[in-house]
Amino acid sequence: MKTPKKKTAENFIKDIRRNTRRIFSSEQKIQIVMEALRAEMSVAELCRKYSINESQFYKWNKEFLEADEADAWLIAFAMTYGNQIVTHEVSKPNSKSRVMVPDAANPFNVICIKTVDLFRALGVKI
Repeated sequence: MKTPKKKTAENFIKDIRRNTRRIFSSEQKIQIVMEALRAEMSVAELCRKYSINESQFYKWNKEFLEADEADAWLIAFAMTYGNQIVTHEVSKPNSKSRVMVPDAANPFNVICIKTVDLFRALGVKI
C-alpha cells in the first residue's frame, strides 16, 4: 500500500495558479490587442487592467498581426475611426481554410460593404 505523497508548498502554489488561471477566448485576445492599437493607454497599463503579463500581450499581438497583417490593421483602423470596410470578399462563417474580412470584422461591429454596393451608393454607372 502506497502512502499519499505530501504536497510541498511550491507544488501547492502551482496547483492554485493552475486552477485560478484566466483563460482568454480568441475574441478577448483580439479585443485586448485592438485596444492597444488605439493607443489610448500604454501597454503596461493595459496589461495591469487585464491582469496579464506584458510578454503574453506581445505574444498575442504577434499572433494577431501575423495572421493577416493588412486585414488586422484595416479592421483596427475602421473600428477606431468608425469607418466602413469596402471589400470584394463575401462572408463565409463556416470556412475552415481562411477567415474572410467580413467575418473577422463582424465581432467588432465594423460594417463591410461590397465594392458594387459602394458604387451604387455613390451613383457611379459603369
